[in-house]
Amino acid sequence: MSKVLGFAAIAEVATGLALLAIPSLVGQLLLGQQLAGVAIPVARVTGIALIALGIACGLATPLMGMFAYSSAVTLYLAYLGSTGEFAGALLWPAAMVHAFLSILLGRALLTTAASSK
Repeated sequence: MSKVLGFAAIAEVATGLALLAIPSLVGQLLLGQQLAGVAIPVARVTGIALIALGIACGLATPLMGMFAYSSAVTLYLAYLGSTGEFAGALLWPAAMVHAFLSILLGRALLTTAASSK
């Protein structure tokens, strides 16, 4: 892995972690406005995506990055649905699709790991 790609991967993971933990502050620093309302869960899903991008592009494999993204989004969407604050018509179907994808990606990871031994 090139040093530039490694640095970019680490920077994306750091930004993603910041968006997960303190999305409003990140919004203030990047956009000059604090995030509020529906922008908070959108920023957190974006944070999950940036972490997965960093995993896929430098810290592990693309398959691991997609598994991390789909699994984390499944959990976060289920959390949002269970709290009831945000619950659009497609929230639970999206959570179920990501759960199914997580299972498929997890099986692919296990198959890849077993075949490389």
